[in-house]
Amino acid sequence: MKKNVRRYATEGSSAGGSRIYLYGAGLAICAGGYYFYNHMTNSASQKDRSRENAVSTSEAKTVEPAGPKSKTFTGGDQGWIDLKLTNVEVINHNTKKLRFALNSDDDVSGLKVASALLTKYKGPEMEKPVIRPYTPTSDEDSRGYLDLLVKKYPNGPMSSHLHDMEPEQRLSFKGPIPKYPLEENAHTHIALITGGTGITPMYQLTRAIFGRADDKTKVTLVYGNLTEDDILLKRELEELENTYPQRFRAFYVLDTPPDHWTQGKGHITKELLKTVLPEPKEAGLKIFVCGPPGLYKAISGAKVSPSDQGELDGYLKELGYSKDQVYKF
Repeated sequence: MKKNVRRYATEGSSAGGSRIYLYGAGLAICAGGYYFYNHMTNSASQKDRSRENAVSTSEAKTVEPAGPKSKTFTGGDQGWIDLKLTNVEVINHNTKKLRFALNSDDDVSGLKVASALLTKYKGPEMEKPVIRPYTPTSDEDSRGYLDLLVKKYPNGPMSSHLHDMEPEQRLSFKGPIPKYPLEENAHTHIALITGGTGITPMYQLTRAIFGRADDKTKVTLVYGNLTEDDILLKRELEELENTYPQRFRAFYVLDTPPDHWTQGKGHITKELLKTVLPEPKEAGLKIFVCGPPGLYKAISGAKVSPSDQGELDGYLKELGYSKDQVYKF
């Protein structure tokens, strides 16, 4: 098993804290922070046969209108924009998918890969508004709407508000917040290490790679969660893995797995990463990390700020990877 996994991880491309602390929260850390918004917005194997069916999410099945694309979000001094909630879908016991209408049916969001949006809400008893970043799970070219995947956290004012919203209500957005500019074939292999809702920027990267006809980048995902029900976007990830078996592999780790579970148990460990990740000497490798503080501490060390990646630490340093090979969302 390990031999086969390592072979996949190293072959070339074809033409910790408590477990809740590790996996339970952390999307805001990945997406970015409001107080750095202005700074961030101003800084700058075999050929796959089923590419058109790579991402069979709802947006991939939507027939997009023709014509030039205008952008709802342009950044800079644009200010806040209120978008109307049009649909709510229950995903699991604490997660919903919320669809918001853009300014017009012909608009695209204006986000690039990788970037996020800020959300703002001020309740009647709140002295100051709460501001949180989210990475949409809808495609950047989807017209007329954007989707947010929102997990409700205890005492989380924004996630609680979003879960309480009803269609026709509005939410304030601002952005985009640029993160890592992923160009086509910029890397031969990317590895994504994440936990909980940290999957959303990772999915943005993955979706973009497999949505480009000429992109040959390989992707390895290591994704930790509390339970099987907490694995977000699993259907979409499985479809990508089935469509691109030579280029995409996902490894899941559960704190409390069911009896039938055959993958990782407990935390994401150094031994697991050593087994499934490409070796440090592989040319063109880039590793992305996104999750709550406990995951950063164990895997890569924390960022100093959104504009300062800080020094590399944790398992990745111990395994011989360099600071330049790692990006912390």
